[in-house]
Amino acid sequence: MNTIVLSEQFSLVNSWINELRNVEIQHDRMRFRRNMERIGEIAAFEISKTLEQRKIEIQTPLDTIKVKEIAVQPVITTILRAGVPLFEGILNYLDKADCGFVAAYRKHDANDYFSIKQDYLTCPNIEGRPLIVADPMLATGASLIEAIKDLLTNGTPTELHIVAAIASRQGVETIEKAYPDAKIWVGAIDENLTSKGYITPGLGDAGDLSYGEKLQR
Repeated sequence: MNTIVLSEQFSLVNSWINELRNVEIQHDRMRFRRNMERIGEIAAFEISKTLEQRKIEIQTPLDTIKVKEIAVQPVITTILRAGVPLFEGILNYLDKADCGFVAAYRKHDANDYFSIKQDYLTCPNIEGRPLIVADPMLATGASLIEAIKDLLTNGTPTELHIVAAIASRQGVETIEKAYPDAKIWVGAIDENLTSKGYITPGLGDAGDLSYGEKLQR
C-alpha cells in the first residue's frame, strides 16, 4: 500500500489533527505549528523504518558493537510558507538530512479561483538519495506535482515520500497517478473538495494559521 493514513489506527495523531481542525483551538499559532511539527515527527519516524540500512561498527566505553544505520541520508523539501512547520518536524527526527525549498502558491482572481505560481527553487543534488516532500494540505495536487517536477531536475531519487497533514481523496488519487511509486504519508484523508479547490472539512489555510493572514500582490 503506497498511501499510509497515520490516524487510521488511533493514536495521539488523532488528537493533534483534531486540534488543527478545531476553530476554538487552531488560532493559537504556536500550538498549531507545534501540532504540524508533531505530525511531521511521526511521519519521519515511520519513514525511517523503510529506509535502506547499512551496518557500521561503533566503539562504546566498554567494547565495539556492530549496529544498523541509515545507509543514505534523505533530502527533505517543502513548499513555502505553509509547509515549514511540517518540514521542521520531519527534520527534527531526520536531522542529518540535506534540505530544499520551493516557493509555490495559489494566485487567486476576483472570484477566488486560482492558478499555481512557482517562483523559486533551491535544492541539493538528489541523485541516488531518498526524497521527502512536505506539503501540509494536499488538495487538488496541482501545486505539489509542479514542485516535484522541478525538484526532479536535480537528480533521480531512489524513492519519493510525500508527507501531508490533511489530504483530499482526489488529491491522493492525482498524486498516485502522477507518481505511482511514491509513498504518501498523510495524517487524515477528507473525501471532498469545494468547487474552488479547498479541502472540506479540512482545517482552513495552514499558512495563515501558522504565520498570520497574508496580503497578496
